[in-house]
Amino acid sequence: MSQKIMAYRRENGRVGVRNHVVILPLDDISNAACEAVANNIKGTMALPHAYGRLQFGEDLDLHFRTMIGTGANPNVAAVVVIGIEPEWTKIVVDGIAATGKPVTGLSIEQNGDIATIAAAARVAKDYVHWATELLREECDISDLWISTKCGESDTTTGLSSCPTVGNMYDKLLPGGIYGCFGETSEITGAEHLCKAKAANPEAAEKFMKIWQSYQDDVIEAHKTSDLSDSQPTKGNILGGLTTIEEKALGNLEKIGRTSTYIDALGPAEEPKKGKGLYFMDTSSAAAECVTLMAAAGYVIHTFPTGQGNVIGNPIVPVIKITGNPRTVRTMGEHVDVDVSGVLRRDMTISQAGDALIDMIVRTSNGRHTAAEALGHREFVMTKLYRSA
Repeated sequence: MSQKIMAYRRENGRVGVRNHVVILPLDDISNAACEAVANNIKGTMALPHAYGRLQFGEDLDLHFRTMIGTGANPNVAAVVVIGIEPEWTKIVVDGIAATGKPVTGLSIEQNGDIATIAAAARVAKDYVHWATELLREECDISDLWISTKCGESDTTTGLSSCPTVGNMYDKLLPGGIYGCFGETSEITGAEHLCKAKAANPEAAEKFMKIWQSYQDDVIEAHKTSDLSDSQPTKGNILGGLTTIEEKALGNLEKIGRTSTYIDALGPAEEPKKGKGLYFMDTSSAAAECVTLMAAAGYVIHTFPTGQGNVIGNPIVPVIKITGNPRTVRTMGEHVDVDVSGVLRRDMTISQAGDALIDMIVRTSNGRHTAAEALGHREFVMTKLYRSA
């Protein structure tokens, strides 16, 4: 029997598990106004970031895609967008409005901060009243979009927490959820195995093109000697991983034994080929990756960790899973699902997967994740190149 969750059914039919009213700055110089609105109107959340001026080409497209996708995410009930000028602000407002949710845009030019903040605050207050009367309704777990990325990997992640996520996908993907994995550079050394996990030749070719482009245009173009300054990270090395190949093999355990991905996406690109698992071209940096997947529409993020990673996200609950007993002992306040029993051989991978699914249901129903309870709201935009 399908599992049921209590969630918010949005205007476009998508299902969200949170009910945020977001004050979204189009650009870096609108951060202060957005933060002032969020400070004045309780129940709202500003998402300050560092970019949005003099970007162009593919970099500007990604900026708009991330902005629009963040506001359009089903975990967001309503949005106020503030930008320095009206034209780019309107692009983001119109993109979010396509979902049917309430959204208002304001620009600071020829108005100033004080007038803009006052007008935005009045709109935001009305949105809070409206959003707080929305009720959760019974939905099926198959309505969820669930993404994954691991962080601070060690020898335990490939043996326990990453296979836990993979087992969850093997069980839930056949029922109709959307899944997503990424971390392009971190697949280095296992790219041939990832290619083989594609459901069709087109997806395999798209993945390899993305991976090769990163190797040629980023790593080879800018490396000092190799990836050793970054991949594996110093934390990975302390945790017993010695090469990027070892890290990659553990990473791919997140996509399961029977699951295959049906398409390869660009950063923050919404999946268009129906229910199933997708690869996304993302950084391996935790906050960037989760931000991109949230902008693509994913509403819950599963995050295996070995050494311990504290990452959260403003709009998407991040569920932390670890199989490292030391991390459970020393950083237990950051752990949502303890699968250290796998290494003690008193828990199977299947049981660990079931425990994760149970936590996904509980999180969907309103339980705050450890990252949410601890106030982790890391929102980090991805920038492709220097501004003009």
